[in-house]
Amino acid sequence: REVDAGIQEVRMPVPAVISADLRLNEPRYATLPNLMKAKKKPMEVIKADSLGVDLAPRLQVLKVEEPPARAGGKKVADVDELLDKLRSHLQ
Repeated sequence: REVDAGIQEVRMPVPAVISADLRLNEPRYATLPNLMKAKKKPMEVIKADSLGVDLAPRLQVLKVEEPPARAGGKKVADVDELLDKLRSHLQ
């Protein structure tokens, strides 16, 4: 984390709650030669089972609902009618 004296590295046991600063994700832009080199490199595919990773879902979806239906809009003929409707709605 960033402190007055510089940058401080912190280690903690997991699970942990972490917050991030706006300057955390400063993008690095790849150059064209590096893009071309990356296209030529083979991509190794590793199965999750070989890494010992548990892919079982940890969240349970209790309920999914559609949002309430919106009321239809109304067209007005001119600005004066719009202002009248707005005034009556605010009162």
